[in-house]
Amino acid sequence: MIRLAFTIVAGIVLGLVVHLVSVLALPRIATQDAYSRLTPMTKLNGVTQLPLADPQTSPMPFMDPAFALAICRYDLSGGPIKLTVPVSQAYTSVSFYTRNEIAYYAINDRSAGRKVIELDLMTEAQHNELPEDEEVTAADRLIIDSPSTTGLILMKALAPEPGLIQQAQATLQAASCGPQTEQPAKAEPPRGRR
Repeated sequence: MIRLAFTIVAGIVLGLVVHLVSVLALPRIATQDAYSRLTPMTKLNGVTQLPLADPQTSPMPFMDPAFALAICRYDLSGGPIKLTVPVSQAYTSVSFYTRNEIAYYAINDRSAGRKVIELDLMTEAQHNELPEDEEVTAADRLIIDSPSTTGLILMKALAPEPGLIQQAQATLQAASCGPQTEQPAKAEPPRGRR
């Protein structure tokens, strides 16, 4: 009886281990992940609008037809990128994903509190190379540290009515995602002090 109970418990434990390993390994070995599906149809370090959700031609599963979508497939190996997304009338959100589809940051128009969501995306090493001027880095710019050098930025604009989908698409068409050209200027020390 004890031998039978031990065999059952060992089988359950082995099954749990195999299940856990397969679930954790699947995102790394999957060949048709979001990044792979979007690579042929998107620009690197540029904004690409996705077609409207249609069950037959949808590039990604479970796309909501009430949202206009745009993707920026980024590569930070050449340096930081700057993202600018105008806010639509109804709702705008921006979500950040690593190459392995791990979401690491999201922001929407309400939390941005501006008419434009504007931020800099860089790796932690690139962030550490920035000047240590707190006035420039904290007050003037929103800086996001990416855990990987490649990934996806998903931009969504809500069309509360079907007739407003073109307006939501136009909002995302004005978005930009590209290499950062200007470096933050170091603040000059106050004059007259020694």
